[in-house]
Amino acid sequence: MDIQEEENLLISLRSDKDINAAFGKLVALYDQRLYWHIRNMVKNHDDTDDVLQNVFIKVFKNIKKFKGESKLYSWLYRIATNESITFLNQKARKYNMSNEELNRQLIQNLEADVYYEGDEIQLKLQKAIASLPQKQQQVFNMKYFQELKYREMSDILETSEGALKASYHLASKKIEEFLKND
Repeated sequence: MDIQEEENLLISLRSDKDINAAFGKLVALYDQRLYWHIRNMVKNHDDTDDVLQNVFIKVFKNIKKFKGESKLYSWLYRIATNESITFLNQKARKYNMSNEELNRQLIQNLEADVYYEGDEIQLKLQKAIASLPQKQQQVFNMKYFQELKYREMSDILETSEGALKASYHLASKKIEEFLKND
């Protein structure tokens, strides 16, 4: 979406008469990308749908507060990231687990998930990613799976490009080591 199209969509989203049609367009444009971003974090299809619904509710309620200091896409991803982290933290607390224990459990459950279409190699990669600290997981998923540029990731995660490059490099090395030893 170019800058002019985004600006027109934002005008429609802020207009009371066009908001439903504009919001439908926003959902159609971003639901798949946000779904996979969230899915890479929470691992489960049903949980992903729940988090995605919460993201769009939050966007709908707050779209008029969006100042345009970043791209709309970056703002949506930041909300999706924060909602996913909140969901995972709540789930870990609910089951009285650490985030690392929850991550291991999610990977084990991934194998039984009827919506998971990955093969054995992809499952090993998911296990390797799950072994990373949360921030490195986010950076790796955004760079590797969503193919975001460091500049876009910087807007979303509000971190410098240099720090993101270092996190991705460390994550890649840890994943490589995990896969060699597995």
